[in-house]
Amino acid sequence: MRYLTRVRELWRSSHALVAIPVGLVVVITVVDIHSPETIHLGPLLVVAPAITASFGGPRTTGLIGALAVGAQILIAVLHGGLATANHIAQIVALAILSIFIVFVCFVRDRRKEELAQVRSVSEAAQRALLRPLPHRLGPLHLACSYLAAEREARIGGDLYAVTHADHRARLIIADVRGKGLGAIGQAAMLLGAFQEASHHHHTLPALAEALDGSVRRYHAQFPEADGEALEHFVTALLLEIPDHGPMAQMIDCGHPPPLLIHRGQVTEVVSPYPAPPLGLHALRPEAYVSYPFTFQAGDTLLLYTDGVLEARDPNRDFYPLQERVGLWTRSSPEALVQRIRRDLLTHCSGALGDDAAIVALRHAHEPRTAV
Repeated sequence: MRYLTRVRELWRSSHALVAIPVGLVVVITVVDIHSPETIHLGPLLVVAPAITASFGGPRTTGLIGALAVGAQILIAVLHGGLATANHIAQIVALAILSIFIVFVCFVRDRRKEELAQVRSVSEAAQRALLRPLPHRLGPLHLACSYLAAEREARIGGDLYAVTHADHRARLIIADVRGKGLGAIGQAAMLLGAFQEASHHHHTLPALAEALDGSVRRYHAQFPEADGEALEHFVTALLLEIPDHGPMAQMIDCGHPPPLLIHRGQVTEVVSPYPAPPLGLHALRPEAYVSYPFTFQAGDTLLLYTDGVLEARDPNRDFYPLQERVGLWTRSSPEALVQRIRRDLLTHCSGALGDDAAIVALRHAHEPRTAV
């Protein structure tokens, strides 16, 4: 209902604005007719269709253009007749310019329709691929946000997902290197692999090994032809949080370390056992090692991709994430994510250099069984 009301308001406003070019045509015509024959104001009539193009479509612009041409013909008839070469040139020039303006309107409207279709497909892809995290899962309260670097895009190569089974939650946040449809395809593959493998592997290292194998098989099946195959890997952070107990497990595969908010203090959780990004484990074939850390009731963990850290302000300064999070240590996960989102966009004036994903999770006091 609100959308329909808005459409009606726009329709009324655009039709009300038609009075401006019509008034200009009338005024220019009347002044020209009552001016000496040596004064030619007819060429100013092109202003009418040009103004109409700013708010009207091709049909409305064409009608105003036709009205302007008709007014030019009337001026010519009353000022020496149509046979005058100067009047003929003015009429032809005005008609050509009006047709050109109508063509520009047509191309612009087609572009808007195509852009609307792209946005619709992009939103559908986001809903199907990167689903929002549940607000509550076991003992965890969760919140998430995704910001695409491309203005018209809704999703890129960053991803996050969570599963819950055997009284524990597992979460992944990852950043697929590369751009375009190739990155989205890898993100879709990795999300599906995580959702399936997390239920079949009892340990976090085994899960990381399985995901690395999935990424390597994907690259083997769909080799890149742009000469940058070595740059097509996935940085990822894997977490395992039990429903009961204060100890969580983490494997960091080349991803930015999470921030832990504990009793008002913000610290980085840095694993002493760093692993290479997914897809490159064959370069360092040693086994994955998980890192245990304390994550107890009341703590908040903030996960993010490097698009957050690499956002720059007009002075080329990076976004100070840890410093800003220190100002909002008492915020709920939802409020924390929204504050970071707004502050990040303000910092970079809305121009992100890379996609940015943010996930916040708080350990609640009382576990709740996932549905």
